[in-house]
Amino acid sequence: MISEQITQGVERAPQRSLLYAAGFTEDEIKKPLIGVVSAQSEIIPGHMHLSKIAEAVKAGIYAAGGTPVVVPAIGVCDGIVMGHRGMHYSLASRELIADSVETLAAAHCFDGLVLIPNCDKIVPGMVMAALRLNIPAIVCSGGPMLAGRVKGKKTSLSQMFEAVGAYKAGKLDDAGLLECEKGSCPSCGSCSGMFTANSMNCLCEALGLALHGNGTIPAPYSERLRFAKESGKQIMELVRRDIKPRDIVNEQALENAITVDMALGCSTNSSLHLPAIAHEAGYKLDLKRFNEISEKTPNLCHLAPAGNHFMEELNEAGGVAVVMKELAGIGLLHTGLMTVSGKSVGENIAGAENRDPEVIRPVENPYSRMGGLAFLFGNIAKNGCVVKRSAVAPEMLVHTCTARVFIGEAKAVNAIYGGQIHPGDIVVILYEGPKGGPGMREMLVPTSALAGMGLDKDVALITDGRFSGASRGASIGHVSPEAAAGGEIGLLRDGDQIEIDMLHYTIHADVMEEEFARRRKEQVMPESWVKGGWLARYQKQVSSADEGAILKV
Repeated sequence: MISEQITQGVERAPQRSLLYAAGFTEDEIKKPLIGVVSAQSEIIPGHMHLSKIAEAVKAGIYAAGGTPVVVPAIGVCDGIVMGHRGMHYSLASRELIADSVETLAAAHCFDGLVLIPNCDKIVPGMVMAALRLNIPAIVCSGGPMLAGRVKGKKTSLSQMFEAVGAYKAGKLDDAGLLECEKGSCPSCGSCSGMFTANSMNCLCEALGLALHGNGTIPAPYSERLRFAKESGKQIMELVRRDIKPRDIVNEQALENAITVDMALGCSTNSSLHLPAIAHEAGYKLDLKRFNEISEKTPNLCHLAPAGNHFMEELNEAGGVAVVMKELAGIGLLHTGLMTVSGKSVGENIAGAENRDPEVIRPVENPYSRMGGLAFLFGNIAKNGCVVKRSAVAPEMLVHTCTARVFIGEAKAVNAIYGGQIHPGDIVVILYEGPKGGPGMREMLVPTSALAGMGLDKDVALITDGRFSGASRGASIGHVSPEAAAGGEIGLLRDGDQIEIDMLHYTIHADVMEEEFARRRKEQVMPESWVKGGWLARYQKQVSSADEGAILKV
């Protein structure tokens, strides 16, 4: 066991004395030490209950003959940090989380890990660390929030942001806004739609790193505690069999994850996190591979913000296993792969039953024949950009629009709320990429402003920043190369015509190369507001969005 480096031999008596000081018994020291990495926090609704999850995990580990050791991880609530300077820290925190989990596990010689994340960047950050360490590990999320209720209808955080736009447009009064505030997020858990957190927790199942139910069992349910106990028991089986993350995550498992991503209609942020996860596993994911898989993968779910279904309904319908069984039935999944259950993908999903064919459409009756995401390429996105195609109005899939260019999110939001954006426009937000932000802020505020003011079917938005999983409409992000790296998106001007074809994966500005060259000579990039702190280091080392915004030394 790895832990023998601190528990065995005369030379390790000082280390054992410190373990005794921490309250461990002689018997506990002799057993496998399992790191229970909890991102519990009182500021994040998705994490406020994780101490209960950790206790349940510990019970499972004890029952299976191990010694659990709870250690912390940080987290950032994307909803709370939205629309202000705090959002610069969100994506960047993924790297801190990965580094901290690696540090704690390697330094203290853990034999295995149970990872307890829930929200956006915490999930991929922990998975990246597990692959980097390559010791037995299992993901046990905190589960999704229950859907909110406003005026008798189910709702979520995305509608809350849109309510601000409705208020600004005079469509909602003070009382209505307060009702939305108090009714949209009714419980602990990750926000109730197929936003980034729930996307990544579902994709952990698809990768084989979590047991069935990880992505969908609601946070307040007692079933979530039972799930946590089973995850705690299962890590001991993984330790005994020496099954490691890199035994599970390979090219085929990554393809399974992309396929499930397309079928579920996951957040565009998955196209940042899956390449980053792949990198830690020793693989490179090309964005064009996403399109190839999307072309043959039917979109089976329309969860919020794309539709009116929520995570609790996906769970009731049978969860991710049902989606995977539908896909496997038409030969779209690699079913022979190992998973943390100790069984193959095919064995895991064999008994899955679709209990609601409207929430999870059969492959014969999909919401669309192609996947939920599309990656566009063209003269202003030579390395690609992404759009959640399943959340775009049909009339916006192929269209030409007029550029309205803004440096930074704030100026764009002011223009939208100020009535300066009109049907047929495309809002262009620059210098919000991994380097330019830095940190690649989410543009949920401007997309929600457009939706709340009734412009989401008439106005597109494009940025080198990114979007919340709660964003809907023709929201095109992750433009690579970004403006701060010399990308052509930074050369756009007001009035430029931009042609978008999401069905054929193209985006093109009607600007000649000679004109781009002339503008490049005149271009003056804004000075970064970051002068110190770790964001300055991040800005220097971060790669482009098409590479997963990973840090390069």
